[in-house]
Amino acid sequence: MATVECRDIRKIYGALEVMSDFNLKVNDQEFVVFLGPSGCGKSTMLRMIAGLEEITGGDLLIGGKRMNDRDPGDRGIAMVFQNYALYPHMSVRENITFGLERAGVAKVEIEQRLAPVVEALGLDIYLSRKPTELSGGQQQRVAIARAVIKTPEVFLFDEPLSNLDAKLRGSLRVEIARLHRSLKTTSIYVTHDQLEAMTLADRIVLMKDGRIEQMGTPEEIYQTPATLFAAGFIGTPNMNFLSLEAFDGGLGDRSIRLAAPFSIRSGPINVGIRPGAFQLTDGAGAFRGHVERNEFHGETRLVALRNGIHEINVALPASATVNEGDVVNLDVAAEDLHLFEPDTGKRIIGRE
Repeated sequence: MATVECRDIRKIYGALEVMSDFNLKVNDQEFVVFLGPSGCGKSTMLRMIAGLEEITGGDLLIGGKRMNDRDPGDRGIAMVFQNYALYPHMSVRENITFGLERAGVAKVEIEQRLAPVVEALGLDIYLSRKPTELSGGQQQRVAIARAVIKTPEVFLFDEPLSNLDAKLRGSLRVEIARLHRSLKTTSIYVTHDQLEAMTLADRIVLMKDGRIEQMGTPEEIYQTPATLFAAGFIGTPNMNFLSLEAFDGGLGDRSIRLAAPFSIRSGPINVGIRPGAFQLTDGAGAFRGHVERNEFHGETRLVALRNGIHEINVALPASATVNEGDVVNLDVAAEDLHLFEPDTGKRIIGRE
């Protein structure tokens, strides 16, 4: 069982506590993604799991065994870094097999392990080349192959695709997902890219300021964000946020009237609406505004509307006939509203 458990993990640099009471269990064969902005602690947590950073407090267990004081090589893990960290004087073959040779693995076994790995990653025709003769994507494949060939219990990925262009990121993302399914190994992946998180993860751990903001499947975090931060971080284009007043059966102010999805007390409230939730209407609608910007994005248009008080971004079908300067009316279904406490930023589940 290659489970990873973090029990009340803490990390302190001098007088600064950067990680506090981090609790997480990664199940055997699960693909978990640490997601969050720069400085949230996701790479620090990964490096503590790998043994590259000391743990100030708490317990780290891999496969049920406490690993706090174990060396990185004794933890049954393999790590792929943002920097490929390849030896420039070695061939691709030598870079991939170097760790096994250092560990004294027999040459016959090395060759048996090498063949399926290079075939899976499309590296068989590059084995004699040096890293400088490869593209960035090919070099990252070599780094992944070097990790895979060790047959670890746990794979750790620290933003492995961030140095690549968008097309290469997409193709390598597919390969990493395919490798995870075929190898059936527990994986923890760090990224600030929500697209990578949404497409790769069985479960996302969204982090902020050294703590877990929300955990769940990509669908759970997207559809029911627990906080204003989670709602604003997940989703492209970004969610719209409006500061409105709650009244009997609705939400709004002088320029907006929205039907509330459940009974709430009167008073100020933060309302989140995803750009794709709006629909054009010929009637009065909930929102009336002037089109300030109209961006064609291929299958959709991103339209910015303003009515003097509020500005809202709306995602419409590309076929929508909307021009800058037009006045349009929008509606949104009550079930597409996300309500948050104005003081704590926490999601409102329901009130009497």
